Amino acid sequence: MRRLLLALPLLAAACATPQEQCISRALRDVRTLDGLIAETRGNLERGYGLRTEQEVVVRNRRCSGTTSSGEQFVYPCQQTETVDRRVPVALDLQAERDKLESLLQRRQREEAQAMAQSNACRAAYPE
Repeated sequence: MRRLLLALPLLAAACATPQEQCISRALRDVRTLDGLIAETRGNLERGYGLRTEQEVVVRNRRCSGTTSSGEQFVYPCQQTETVDRRVPVALDLQAERDKLESLLQRRQREEAQAMAQSNACRAAYPE
C-alpha cells in the first residue's frame, strides 16, 4: 500500500499536461518545506521527536504447495518481514523552535519564487 502511495505522484505526473508538470516542479520545494514544518510542529506539540526504525519479524504462516502428481498440500512455514516502527527520541525544544522559525522564513522565500515560476509556466504552456 505504501509503495502505491509513493508511486501515485509519478503516475499523476505522467498524465499531467506540460503546464501542470512545470507548476508541480516549481512547487516541489514548497511542498517539501510544508512537510518539514508539519513534522517540526508535531515534535513541538508532543514534546519529543519520532524516529523510524526497521525491525525484522519472523511470522509463522501456512504455506501451500503442489506435488509432482498435482496434489495440493499445506505445511507450516515462516516468512520474514521488515516492519517500520516509530520510536520516540528526546529533542532540544528550543532548537526545534528555532528550526521551525527558520523553516517558516525559508518557506516564505520559496513560495515567492514558486509563484513567479508558476506564472512563467502558465505563460510558457497556455492551456
